[in-house]
Amino acid sequence: MPRLTRALRAALLATALAAPFAAAPASAQDKGRQYFPLATFRVGAYASSGIPSWAGVIDYFRYINEVEGGINGVKLVWDECETEWAVEKGVECYERVKGGKDGSPVPIFLPHGDPVSKALTEKSVADRIPLVTTGYGRTEAIDGRVFPYSFTVLFSFWSEASSAINYIAEQVGGKDKLKGLKIATVYHDSPYGKETQVPLALLAKTYGFEDIQIPVPHPGNDQSAQWARIRQIKPDWVFLRGWGVMTPVAIKTAAKTGFPVDRIIGGIWSGSEEDVRPAGSVAKGYRTITPFPAGQDFEILKKIKAEIVDKGKSDLKDPKSFGSVYYNSGLIEAIISVEAIRTAQARFGHRPINGEEGQWGLEHLVLDEARLKQIGADGLVQPLRLSAKDHEGGGAGKILQWDGAQWAIASNGWVKADRDLLLPLIYERAAAYAKEKGITPRTTDSADAGAK
Repeated sequence: MPRLTRALRAALLATALAAPFAAAPASAQDKGRQYFPLATFRVGAYASSGIPSWAGVIDYFRYINEVEGGINGVKLVWDECETEWAVEKGVECYERVKGGKDGSPVPIFLPHGDPVSKALTEKSVADRIPLVTTGYGRTEAIDGRVFPYSFTVLFSFWSEASSAINYIAEQVGGKDKLKGLKIATVYHDSPYGKETQVPLALLAKTYGFEDIQIPVPHPGNDQSAQWARIRQIKPDWVFLRGWGVMTPVAIKTAAKTGFPVDRIIGGIWSGSEEDVRPAGSVAKGYRTITPFPAGQDFEILKKIKAEIVDKGKSDLKDPKSFGSVYYNSGLIEAIISVEAIRTAQARFGHRPINGEEGQWGLEHLVLDEARLKQIGADGLVQPLRLSAKDHEGGGAGKILQWDGAQWAIASNGWVKADRDLLLPLIYERAAAYAKEKGITPRTTDSADAGAK
């Protein structure tokens, strides 16, 4: 009897582990499975952001499968590869999964890390697998003529900087009132943290504000010197571009030095619940700019709660994280991925899509207000229209403000970046990259031709 019990347990365990790939009984309506590998980080220094992000992705995939019957009848299947947000493990994970699984190709890969995405830039072109980076990634990849398989969708770091400046302009009475202001950027001293220096220099020159850059060495546990300098120079606003522990330390140190927290605007990765709760009561009033608005009062979240969360099918272990910034970021990534696959299917057929076809789907993705309303994501996802010349497609964020318990939207809708000002310089830098790497940029005609 004990042997039989162990065997039974082993069988049940094997079934549970294979759950994401559990196929429905074959039928005339069975249109195959679409494999979608997930490079997760549930352990390590950044697990607190990874766990809710991936829950948002997985909950939406389950919703698509169980409520909508898949994408035009094609069910999504997935498995996870733990990266601990390390570049080497992220690249190893990509190499392991890029060939697909059980006959299903990989249509899109989510690197979930700025350094990983940059390490995979050339590999993804060789393998014809698109990388989707929402709110991070190489800014020059907006130019898909040079970077055909990198998609800096939604909100690049340059757009983040420009939208933050435009919000400040709204607060002071217009862009002409920016002249003479002191705006200090306290940034993570890394390539990620330095990403906004070029656009801020251009914006400062254009609008006449003083651009002050103050680095914080990783991980940012001690910022007394940086905020002492802030106290000395007395900026009008501080733009905080942190990550991890750096953000709550910055908020607490700012409060100690007497700088008003409501004059700090955090960047995308300094604007989650995990960033403000550790700072305690002094975080009240802190603002952030993000393409991932928090909250549960969106139609798609109400549907997921009813069909997935309340039925015990959610990947989320902490109920407090439902509707959080990170949960919603994963949900938004999943929505964009699903809609890109759906767009590709409209051209290539209702079947599993490969990477080359997924790239075509992304470059022809249109999420206008009507479509967003159909899927219950209006207000959650900004309207998007991607093309070979524009792999960002949005370029806007919402300002959130912490009230001590939750985020409240503090901007009047989406705050748009000055893309007309930024894009010529982005295209110039993309052209320089192409020259350096010996790349012949695609023409828009060749891009429109699509996958063969």
